[in-house]
Amino acid sequence: MNRLVSLRSIVPMAAAAAVVTLSLAGLEGRQLPLPALKDSGEAVYPAFEGWFQNADGSYSLLLGFYNRNFKQTLDIPVGPNNIVEPGGPDLGQPTHFTPRRGWGVFAIKVPKDFGSEKRYTWTIVANGKKASVPVGLIKDYQIEPYKDEAEGNTPPVLKFTPTGKSFTGPPLEPTALQLAGTVGQPVTLEVTTTDDMHKEEGENPAFAGRIPRLVQSWHHHRGPAGGEVKFSEQRPKIAENGHTSTTATFSVAGEYVLRAQANDNSGEGGGGFQCCWTNAYVKVTIK
Repeated sequence: MNRLVSLRSIVPMAAAAAVVTLSLAGLEGRQLPLPALKDSGEAVYPAFEGWFQNADGSYSLLLGFYNRNFKQTLDIPVGPNNIVEPGGPDLGQPTHFTPRRGWGVFAIKVPKDFGSEKRYTWTIVANGKKASVPVGLIKDYQIEPYKDEAEGNTPPVLKFTPTGKSFTGPPLEPTALQLAGTVGQPVTLEVTTTDDMHKEEGENPAFAGRIPRLVQSWHHHRGPAGGEVKFSEQRPKIAENGHTSTTATFSVAGEYVLRAQANDNSGEGGGGFQCCWTNAYVKVTIK
């Protein structure tokens, strides 16, 4: 797939948000202009990033979100206000929504005979505003998250233990690591991040001479109601060997899921082309 097709398949978030179903009487299904952003009180829109085929012939539907608040972070538990249907309500979606865009934060795996007509729908109700997005094997929404064919770029690789499994691309597995801790006590988070350090110059003069970069970051994906996670360094410095270390402190007891993310020169969301970055989950049990 070339980059032109990829760009068409992934509608920029401002446009994608405009085509979700709004819960306003008499306006369901219509495309409406978005109101101006505010510090709080706005909706959180689910976002369909696209679909791709897995090695076993099955498919994965990749989803993200767009929190239209400048400052308000929302915790929306799985349930009537945060539901994926059919088969839900819980299919791995986030419950913690930080301001602005979250790219490719979870995926729904479907069988190889899923077909082009079936759909899942993710619905989020935030600040009294309801937004839904249908997802499936929709024409022109196919993506290539593991290699940008036009530039030859590939996603970074995350590794949580020296002899453990490597993770690259979208988050397809439940957890990469399981940790435990106590309320108010820092939990150490370590990961090694490597990349092909592709320069992505191509035909865009804006990339000319750019030094390849690699960014590793941590994000609160899921957790108990009212549970806060504070990272000592949300984007820790990467050592020469790729190792990073930071800590997370948790405010209440419960089960949390953190998302370890790695971005290369393509930046957040791969500049809209859905390649090349990596997300992987870490489960933390706090007592």
